Amino acid sequence: MKVLIELGVEELPAWPFLKEFDNILPKWDAALAKHNFKADFKLDYTPRRIVLSGELAEFAPDKEVENIGAPKNVALDSDGKWSKAALAFASKCGISESELAFKEIKGKEVLYHKSIAKGVSLKSVLASIIEDFALSLSFGKTMRWGDKDCAFIRPLRNLVVLLDDELLECELFGVCSNKATFVHRDFGYDKVGFDTAAQYFEVLEKNAVILSSEERKSRILAQFDELEKQSGLKIERDDELLAEVVAITEYPNAHLGSFDKEFLEVPKEVIITSMKENQRYFALLNNDGSLANRFVVVANSTSKDSALIVAGNEKVLRARLSDAQFFWHSDLKNPFNAEKLKNITYLAGLGSVYDKELRECEISAVLADIYSSELKALGASKELLKEAIMLSKADLATAMVYEFTDLQGIMGGYYAKHAGKNELICKAITEQYLPNSDESELPSNAFSSVVAMSAKLDALLALFSINKIPSGTKDPYALRRAALGVIKIALKLGVNFDIKELLAALSKNYKSFELETLYDFILDRLYALYEINPSIIKACINAGVSDLVQLDANIRALDIIVRADGFEVWFDTFKRLANILKEAKIGSVDESLLENESEKALYSAFRACKLDFSKPSEYLNELFGLKGDIDSFFDSVMINDPDERKKANRIALIGGIYEAFIKIADIKEISA
Repeated sequence: MKVLIELGVEELPAWPFLKEFDNILPKWDAALAKHNFKADFKLDYTPRRIVLSGELAEFAPDKEVENIGAPKNVALDSDGKWSKAALAFASKCGISESELAFKEIKGKEVLYHKSIAKGVSLKSVLASIIEDFALSLSFGKTMRWGDKDCAFIRPLRNLVVLLDDELLECELFGVCSNKATFVHRDFGYDKVGFDTAAQYFEVLEKNAVILSSEERKSRILAQFDELEKQSGLKIERDDELLAEVVAITEYPNAHLGSFDKEFLEVPKEVIITSMKENQRYFALLNNDGSLANRFVVVANSTSKDSALIVAGNEKVLRARLSDAQFFWHSDLKNPFNAEKLKNITYLAGLGSVYDKELRECEISAVLADIYSSELKALGASKELLKEAIMLSKADLATAMVYEFTDLQGIMGGYYAKHAGKNELICKAITEQYLPNSDESELPSNAFSSVVAMSAKLDALLALFSINKIPSGTKDPYALRRAALGVIKIALKLGVNFDIKELLAALSKNYKSFELETLYDFILDRLYALYEINPSIIKACINAGVSDLVQLDANIRALDIIVRADGFEVWFDTFKRLANILKEAKIGSVDESLLENESEKALYSAFRACKLDFSKPSEYLNELFGLKGDIDSFFDSVMINDPDERKKANRIALIGGIYEAFIKIADIKEISA
């Protein structure tokens, strides 16, 4: 049967809906599966409707039902008659006593009954399926309306449920199904009727409702192309903003507007943020990448006369940009320094933001010693680092950042530049929060990197010191991102970076806490950094290497070897070696006790290995190259020799090889 369902609602909020969008069809499938129905459905939506269309069988397929009851000794009483448990089982299965039977399952006789449940009709359960589906949707926020007890993302205003063009009379959230739908408001506020599913789609199309989000997106992008040709400018195609505009329009039309050039004195990030967040406008750029005094508004309107639409949006934008211009001028009149940060609390128990900057300065001094060569090449000093850090959060006290919180750091860079600060300081302030997402760029130089890393390390040490440790999916202070940022920056700079040693050195400025917990927390972020077999990462971490750069090299080297053809054969040999050595006491090899040619050959081959720890690929290849000699040793030599000295010597021989491996990775941890 052909099925068409429309949940007509008041305007959907874009982002709560879009975050749930990928779950909608799976949840519909789950609601169908409860009644043994299965089918591929198409999902469409506009701001005022969620539409599902597809085909379902008139009846669900019959289902085999197995019931397992009590064991025989419980089902029968001492007289061999059916017990209460057995009679309850019969009642549950809908059978008589005479039909009770046993079946052996996993070596035990138990009551057993198998029956065929007739598939239900679609008409009888579809209303229930729709309600289960609607209630399963999770948008983060819901609304209640009227005197209804129900809650949904927005009040339900219309319901369409068609089966082969016939209306299924049902109710959802107090709304009865009907053969009518709301069209674009430019064509009226009343519902428009239809008789068939085909007419439903025709009604929408004729009344300016583009049901497909992909069609709306394509329409917008095509209009963008045309506006770029007309203006000679480039539209900044923000994917998130585009998705939002697609979600809030039924018949999108893009229009080109402008604003006074005088506003271009304000940093372009401010103008773009104001246009995007407050008005959902798209910015336009000149060929050199500078901001043009033009914008694009995507209106949900069928009007062909854009003059009125553009004029209205230009008026609104002028007011927004006037505010931004006022904030800019006001901030420039005030000194750009850290004094006001003394009055801004960072977190209870951790002092002010000013106190945080002082702690970051101490961290930067330690990091400056690690990256001394890189900083020297930039002409940077510890004093310059201190100045950058003390100014890094100063923009939190500005009017602009108070209004546009997403611009913290970015505005600080502009204010520092206006104050005549060193270019390295300006860039470091701008880049201090990098990386701020999985795809984010990293700080562009060592100076900015030290500033960014100092802030992240302080956040980790400070929050852990007051027991604000992330648990489960909760991470309100983004400490996982901070830890991963430290790792990424350290790897980019490529200088030996012993995180365990560093944490120990820095911890003196914080309340005492279990440093090992923070150390493990940081290393756990490695699992999010590589798209490789997690057991490889675990094996390398278990080797105890705490230098992040060396650890990264070890992981990458081992991954290449594990991916190679035939590694399973290699691995079997070395896994056997690791298992033999469990809890064994490993001493040193006494060459005079080597009597078997195989053990002599293995000893000689191992001594000939060129093991350079700084070159993990070559190091591992040298050790894995011993496979043939190790196999020959296992085949020819009895390790558990009656002579305890020979036994200890042979354990020392293979133990030395294993200990060489463990410097890179604990190979027994590797799994397929």
